[in-house]
Amino acid sequence: MPELTSRHSPSFARLGGHPIAIGAVALALVLLGIGSITAWRAYTGTSPETDRVVATRQLQARTAQASEQLVEKTKGLEATQQESIDQLQVVQDQLQTVRRLLAAQQADTRKLSEQVGTLTQSIDGLRQSFASTQASEPDDAPAPRKRSAKGSAKAKPHGIKPHGVTSASRKRGKTQG
Repeated sequence: MPELTSRHSPSFARLGGHPIAIGAVALALVLLGIGSITAWRAYTGTSPETDRVVATRQLQARTAQASEQLVEKTKGLEATQQESIDQLQVVQDQLQTVRRLLAAQQADTRKLSEQVGTLTQSIDGLRQSFASTQASEPDDAPAPRKRSAKGSAKAKPHGIKPHGVTSASRKRGKTQG
């Protein structure tokens, strides 16, 4: 195995012998990379950090705008809800008024029904008393009519009425019977 290491040893020895040169080349490559990135950013005028900052600010602006829109919509919904509540309150007040009016009308209707019932009973009572009064009276009214009809041509001159019979009592007799 010593021979194998000897074959590769000159290349390792050559690289291992100049560590300062390797460090200098690596440093030069890093500096060249940084310089090229800086030149590229300066030439294009953009940098990822600036783009990120701009994108972040745009997102913040959009978020603020969306928040403002949400606040406006929420206020609009609150106003609409309050209007609905007010309208509902008005409708409830109107309903209460209608209920009160209906109750008053029903009370009036009950009173009128009672009054009609009382009047009907009074009319029935008057009819019964009138019928009993008419039944208890003797048949005086028809007798003078018969007499006056038979005797009016012989004994009575034209225009003289029999005693006790007036035009008012004749009218009552006609409407009663």
